[in-house]
Amino acid sequence: MNFEAVKAIYGFEMARTRRTLLQSVVSPVISTSLYFIVFGAAIGSRIQQVEGVSYGAFITPGLIMLTLLGQCISNGSFGIYFPKFSGTIYEILSAPVAMTEIVLGYVGAAATKGMLIGLIILLTANFFVHITIEHPFMMILFFVLTAVTFSLFGFMIGIWAGNFEQLNLIPMLVVPPLTFLGGSFYSINMLPPFWQAVSHLNPVLYLVSGFRWSFYGIADVNPVLSLAMITLFLFICLATLWWIFKTGYRLRN
Repeated sequence: MNFEAVKAIYGFEMARTRRTLLQSVVSPVISTSLYFIVFGAAIGSRIQQVEGVSYGAFITPGLIMLTLLGQCISNGSFGIYFPKFSGTIYEILSAPVAMTEIVLGYVGAAATKGMLIGLIILLTANFFVHITIEHPFMMILFFVLTAVTFSLFGFMIGIWAGNFEQLNLIPMLVVPPLTFLGGSFYSINMLPPFWQAVSHLNPVLYLVSGFRWSFYGIADVNPVLSLAMITLFLFICLATLWWIFKTGYRLRN
């Protein structure tokens, strides 16, 4: 393992975050704080509790997951797309750096940035609502697995994208609707039976439900199933990346 190569890629990506601090950190934190203010004032006054938890506290895991998914995908995709766009990707591919080391550097940095913002939002949420974490180990496990998995997913999007429009297609048009419809702001038990069944087809539901269970012990689906789904998606991403590097898909041509 060439740790110097991993360190160089990881350090470069983290340095980019420091150079764009307002866009990378301040902007998502402010946006999420506005969710607390708007939803807490407009909806929280009408919905006092959801499954025994105050509405503001209930939506906190969903808001953290919403931000975590978006940030990990965006950071993971842009990190590898920009070297493709500028042509410097060929220097990386021609260097004595293995596929594993490239992935560790880029994906590790994207996951780190996503988790840092998620932690900042978790701390910020305490100024608005009272939060308890009943299963801290499982919370960390869901948090880390989600960050790594969707950073890998973003990395694949960055390789697949041929232009900036394609780069933003999935993060902007696919992920937000899935997150909003995945129980981030409500329990699917509040829906009619038909729409409950439809909601189970949404993969984000399992992430939000499992993450919320680690906070309050309440879930829309079995936490074991939630953990199994995120683990399955992780292995699918790893297998797809292995194929991409083996074939050179959109890297060598």
